[in-house]
Amino acid sequence: MHAIAPELQVAAWLNATQPLSLRQLRGKVIAIYVFQMLCPGCVSHGIPQARTIRSTFDEQDVAVLGLHSVFEHHDVMTEKALAAFLHEYRIDFPVAIDQPAQRGAIPLTMEQYQLRGTPTLLLIDRQGRLRLNHFGRADDMQAGALIGRLLAEAAEQPEVHCDDTACSIR
Repeated sequence: MHAIAPELQVAAWLNATQPLSLRQLRGKVIAIYVFQMLCPGCVSHGIPQARTIRSTFDEQDVAVLGLHSVFEHHDVMTEKALAAFLHEYRIDFPVAIDQPAQRGAIPLTMEQYQLRGTPTLLLIDRQGRLRLNHFGRADDMQAGALIGRLLAEAAEQPEVHCDDTACSIR
């Protein structure tokens, strides 16, 4: 059984007209790329893969989000620097800035998802369940095949219902 993916804890959104939530994206497969703008693997592989997923799959079926999750070099990875980075690298999908922790270097969503670093690919199915948490370079073909399987899963799967405090499967 796969657990319901917790909501992202976000300090700010870039490339979005309004804040997004995983709950409002239910019914779509969600690909979240966790990255840092100073991470070589994120720039060379993670971000290009996110772009490929976005251009390959219909936006009605697959949502691509970025999560800028800073756990090092905090003083230089500001919102303003990230906005310039997104512009320079022509990143047009919505990007959330992970909420910094009040104590310690690990931001809240990174801690909540028990992420090991960046880049990380998270895949969430149409029912809102976390189906993949992959740290490091994700193979393009394997990621595409898994997204295809998630899209093809039968609609008769249990329905997930959520309120402000919990989600249940019916």
